[in-house]
Amino acid sequence: MTAAKKLNPISVEDYLAGELISSVKYEYVDGVVYAMAGATNAHNLIGANVIGALFGRLRGQKCRTFNSDTKVRIRQAHHIRFYYPDAQVICRPNAPQESFQDEPTVIVEVLSKKTRRTDFNEKKEAYLSISSLTVYIVLEQESAQGHVFRRANGGFDRELYEGLDAVIPLPSINTELPLAEAYEAVEFTPEPDESE
Repeated sequence: MTAAKKLNPISVEDYLAGELISSVKYEYVDGVVYAMAGATNAHNLIGANVIGALFGRLRGQKCRTFNSDTKVRIRQAHHIRFYYPDAQVICRPNAPQESFQDEPTVIVEVLSKKTRRTDFNEKKEAYLSISSLTVYIVLEQESAQGHVFRRANGGFDRELYEGLDAVIPLPSINTELPLAEAYEAVEFTPEPDESE
């Protein structure tokens, strides 16, 4: 029988220092770092469309959009995590010299076959623990569909918006996200299976 390898956790300070000089983005989960996988052009286009749509609507207001180069820090009872959402809206920003945000109001992730389990389980549970978060939006890549987790009655309600005519209301930031804008110029084609 072989002995299990002992993992030496990385400190938050070492992780953040390493991220500033790394050419690869890493997410941090309880002392362990995970390299971020690349994304398809469709994935990146949806993320950019969301940022553009929300940026335009929020111009001149206190809430601002941030792209996937800005981490969100999640502080839980015994754990700290850092993730790179595809888009987030921040109304109470961290200091400009920091490389992460603590109080997102809205977080958006674009699904892929590789990230589906993580986005709907691990990340969802972590994001929903953020006290400032009012809405977590998960956008499909192969169809115009948004899964919305909205804060309500001490928890989160799940809503589904489908089709290019659908509009996701975002009253916490006094705006909305039309799916037609989120999916502008996106060609819906099935993602290849990981085995291909």
